[in-house]
Amino acid sequence: MSAAKARFASTPRGISDIVAVCFVAFLLLSNIGATKLIGVEVGPLSLVFDGGAILFPLTYILGDVLSEVYGFAYARRTIIMGFVIQILASLTFWLVQIAPAAADYTNQEAFEAVLGVVPRFVAASIIGYLAGQMLNSYVLVKIKESYGEKHLWARLLGSTVVGEAADTVLFCLIAWVGSASSSTILNLMITGYIYKVAIEALFLPITYRVVKAVKRVEPGYAEAAPAFELAEPDRVI
Repeated sequence: MSAAKARFASTPRGISDIVAVCFVAFLLLSNIGATKLIGVEVGPLSLVFDGGAILFPLTYILGDVLSEVYGFAYARRTIIMGFVIQILASLTFWLVQIAPAAADYTNQEAFEAVLGVVPRFVAASIIGYLAGQMLNSYVLVKIKESYGEKHLWARLLGSTVVGEAADTVLFCLIAWVGSASSSTILNLMITGYIYKVAIEALFLPITYRVVKAVKRVEPGYAEAAPAFELAEPDRVI
């Protein structure tokens, strides 16, 4: 009698799963960090931004990689998965928040202050994220469809300018109107937007290298592309 053979589903040959997991992880960490407002004095300027700004720009860099290498359909799928995980995380934090605290647990208020679910912040984060990431991916792919592999810098920066604008404005309006002054909200919008776009521009050489490296190790992309397209990065300007 022959032994039964174990069967397993085939797995992707590339690293798309790694990029997608990092994208969602950065997104969740940024949303937790966004619960704190940070104030920085730069000479006569008083700048205000939320803690999510430290890591959130990296989600746009990974979003660029997803869109540039794998296309809008795969990027959209990953973005939607990030949306679902955000909702799941919010639901989990809410259930933990309302669960009865043990007699010797003394950090209930601290937990609620940092991870407590505020519906408007959840809505602000989800709506801003969806609009921003979808626009970022759509603009990048449309520019690439027009110019091909050329002018990578234009689609990286152009998509970020559009996506971050939508994300920042929607999040700040939904999250802070009625809770913060108009000047603080405007400060958050301007500071957050400039910071995020500046980070994208500053990281552009790194993004170039990451995109080129991913293209090289992705079998499907490397097999379809002429060798000269994967040889050296384009000039940034």
